[in-house]
Amino acid sequence: MNNMNSPDNPEFLNDYLVHMKIVKLLAQRTIEEYYTDIRLFLRFIYENEHNTGMPLEEIDIRGMTTDDLRKITVSDIYNFIFYASDERKNKDRARYRKISSLRSFFKYLEKVAHIIENNPTKDLDVPVPKASLPKFLSLNESLRLLETADSADSKRDYCIITLFLNCGMRLSELVGINIKDIDFYENRLKVLGKRSKERMVYLNPACIDALNKYLVIRQNNPKAADEPALFISNQNRRISKRRVQQIVEETLQKANLDGKGITTHKLRHTAATLMYQYGDADVLTLKELLGHASISTTEIYTHLNDENVRNAIESNPLAKVTSENDDDK
Repeated sequence: MNNMNSPDNPEFLNDYLVHMKIVKLLAQRTIEEYYTDIRLFLRFIYENEHNTGMPLEEIDIRGMTTDDLRKITVSDIYNFIFYASDERKNKDRARYRKISSLRSFFKYLEKVAHIIENNPTKDLDVPVPKASLPKFLSLNESLRLLETADSADSKRDYCIITLFLNCGMRLSELVGINIKDIDFYENRLKVLGKRSKERMVYLNPACIDALNKYLVIRQNNPKAADEPALFISNQNRRISKRRVQQIVEETLQKANLDGKGITTHKLRHTAATLMYQYGDADVLTLKELLGHASISTTEIYTHLNDENVRNAIESNPLAKVTSENDDDK
């Protein structure tokens, strides 16, 4: 859904969404979340001003002006957060996301659009939700997941699980891989991370082995000859995120590892945890490996280089686990 030029929005809101897309390079899903939060807030403000008696979801905010924005105070924002908690039963994280959305919006209004002079979120004092420990698989559970994927006789699915557990890439990054992105000479591949930032992921022996065995099948499929994607569906098109999630869910279930709250993103946590616990990777190296910061920025403070990242991949205890099944299926 694209709301960046919606006639149902005030012009300043559409301009903000364009800024988030074009300048900030936020993912569409993130923009949608910001939009949902800000639209609800503006409807809340409009209702408090005009007392329409209508449900917030039905309130038309097209008539809101920049003068309306200048009247908003920090008390209005506190009242909105209380409304989200008391009437909409938002949990801590949902409320904190709304606060983050509003901070971004009002910062734009002040610093970029110059619509307001006083940012009402500047002195907003709210508790940060407690961070929960990330869920991940242990080394033995990871081995069991790989063995289960291997026994399923799908080189594609085994390769997907292997890349998740060894490289710690995001779901969107894995789905977006094209065959041409793989560099077997340097044993690495290029992925497109958040905000469309390219980064290199180094491949250890387990990844190389899984990729080679899968590519034998992938490249011998004449129906998919024109499809650039590495991983394809049964319809010979780029595999969808949902299908990859299903593959992971099905493999977890077969390995008796379902019910632990493990997702594709938790496999990313697993890869990072294994490399940190068993390898030579420190936290800053992992930040680079996972694409949390550019290597040029990190090197300023830590003097990291590509070899540190490569060594972290090689140190993964699953690096030498290869498929025992050589049948071409």
